[in-house]
Amino acid sequence: MPPAYDIRAYQPTDQTPLIALWQQCGLLVPWNDPIKDIERKLRVQPELFLVVWSEQELIGSVMAGYDGHRGWINFLAVHPSHQLKGIGRALVLRIETLLGAMGCPKLNLQIRTSNSQVMKFYQALGYGDDKVTSMGKRLIQDD
Repeated sequence: MPPAYDIRAYQPTDQTPLIALWQQCGLLVPWNDPIKDIERKLRVQPELFLVVWSEQELIGSVMAGYDGHRGWINFLAVHPSHQLKGIGRALVLRIETLLGAMGCPKLNLQIRTSNSQVMKFYQALGYGDDKVTSMGKRLIQDD
């Protein structure tokens, strides 16, 4: 039986272990400062920023948002030693429930095209390729 875990809202004391988790999961990129990402999320819908603790270890996270038209998932992470135990699925289902309660009609996410393992994970949860091109533009250049 897998160890018990607790999904709860992010708290400031989670910052250091959360950044370590993101590093272990390969989510950090040089052009995004994780501290600034956390600070920005805490200013907008902090209730959609969740972490997972098991015993004394932070083992999962997810950020989500809803702009009134679509919802988004970002920074879904599960520590490699805790993957394939239903934790990622539980996080996605919790976010879907929270966004659904807000009236969100559709949830979007972006996956690096090289990450076929994550694509399979989301496909198993009912997500599909919308056959769109994702484009972006940096408005703030982080140092």
